[in-house]
Amino acid sequence: MPSLWAATAPSITATPALSESLSVDVAIVGAGYTGLSTALHLAERGASVCVLEAREPGWGASGRNGGQVNPTLKHDPDELVRLYGAAHAEPLIETVSGSADLVFNLIERHRIDCAPVRKGWMQVSYCEKGVAGLHARADQWARRGVPVQRLDARAVAARMGSEAFAGGWIDGRAGAIQPLAYARGLVSAAQAAGVRVHGRSPVTGLQRQGSGWQLQTAGGPQVTADQVVLATNGYSGDLWPGMAQSVLAANSFIVATKPLSGHAAQSILPGQETVSTSQRLLLYFRKDAYGRLLMGGRGLFDDPTGPADFAHLERSLALLFPQLGALEFEYRWAGRIAITRDFMPHVHEPAPGLTLALGCNGRGIALCTSLGQQLAGRLCDRHSPFAYPVTALQRLPMHGLQRIYIGAGVAWYSLLDRLNVN
Repeated sequence: MPSLWAATAPSITATPALSESLSVDVAIVGAGYTGLSTALHLAERGASVCVLEAREPGWGASGRNGGQVNPTLKHDPDELVRLYGAAHAEPLIETVSGSADLVFNLIERHRIDCAPVRKGWMQVSYCEKGVAGLHARADQWARRGVPVQRLDARAVAARMGSEAFAGGWIDGRAGAIQPLAYARGLVSAAQAAGVRVHGRSPVTGLQRQGSGWQLQTAGGPQVTADQVVLATNGYSGDLWPGMAQSVLAANSFIVATKPLSGHAAQSILPGQETVSTSQRLLLYFRKDAYGRLLMGGRGLFDDPTGPADFAHLERSLALLFPQLGALEFEYRWAGRIAITRDFMPHVHEPAPGLTLALGCNGRGIALCTSLGQQLAGRLCDRHSPFAYPVTALQRLPMHGLQRIYIGAGVAWYSLLDRLNVN
C-alpha cells in the first residue's frame, strides 16, 4: 500500500542498477539509514564506497517509519550502566544522546528537504503508576544535562489536546522529519561525497576472496571490497548465515488522516511535539507538515491487505481525539522493524572485514544515523573509540516460529497493559 512519505517526498537522484564490476574499499549492502550514514561518513574520511540496494534507497523501514527522531534506547541510562558498567555505558549514553543533534546537523549541512521540526518528544502514560516511572526516566536524563520536563495530566492535555493521559515527560532533544525525504537526502549527500549508490542491485552472493570480499549481484556484475557492511535490518535475508535469524522482523502499521483544519484540529499538538505511549504495545503519533494526523502501532505479522487491517489504529485516534468527529484517512501503510532479544542495536563482526549492523528496535532515524557514523570511524581505524557493543552473532531459538512468537507476545503484552503490570 502506498505510504504518505512515498507520495510527498522529493524525487530521488539517479541510483542506477550496477552495470559493471568494480573494486572499492568498502561495500555496503542496504541503502537505509545505517548503510547511507556509514557510506557518507566513510567517504568524508576518504574511503571509496559502493552501496548496493535490492529495491531503491529508503524502500524498507527507513522510508516507512513514523518520522520521529528520538535520541534514546529502550533501556534507561541507569539500566545501561548496570548492564555494561560505567566505563562502557557512559560513552554509549553520550553517543545516543547526541544522535538527534547528528541528524539535524546533517539535514542543515546538506540542505536536506525533509520538513524538519525539533519541538520535542512526549512519552505519556494512561495511569499514575506509569507516570511515576516516566518521571524517574526524565530525572535520569536531567542528571545528564538533557532538557526535559516532567508533565502532569493537565500539562499533557494542554500540549496534546487529549485528556486520556495521567502524565508523562518531554524530551527537548527530539523532533520529527519526513523520513523517506531524509533517506533520499542522505543518498544525494553520499553521492556528492563520491559514493556510488546502486538501486535494483540485489546481492545474491558473498564470499571471501584473498584478504577481501567479493559480492555477486543478480544482474551479473561483481564488487570486490576490502571490507563489507551488511545493513539490511528488518529485511535481512540469507546473505550471511544466521543474520536474519538473530532478530524478529515485526510489522509496524501507520495511518494518516487527510489534512485537518478548524479549531478542533488546532487544539491537537499545537506545539508540534511527537508522542509515544509508554505501554508495551505502544502507539506513536504526530502531525506532518500539512496538518495530517498520523498514528502508528503494532500490526499483524503478515503485510496488510486492506483498510480493515488498520482499524485498531483508526479507533485509537477517534478515542483520543473525539473533538475531531469522524475522521477521513488518506494513507495506510506498514514497514518491518528489527527487534533484538535484548532490545539493543546489534553490531557483529563474524569474519575479518565483515560487519553486520541491525536491530534498532523502532529508534531507527537517530540510532541508525549515529551507528553509521560510528561504524565509519571503526572501519577506518580499528583503534577509534566505538560506543556501541560488538557482540557475537546468535540466532534466536526456534526463529522459524517467529510468527507465533510475535502473536503470543502481542497477546501477553496486551494483557499486561490492561492489567497495568510493570
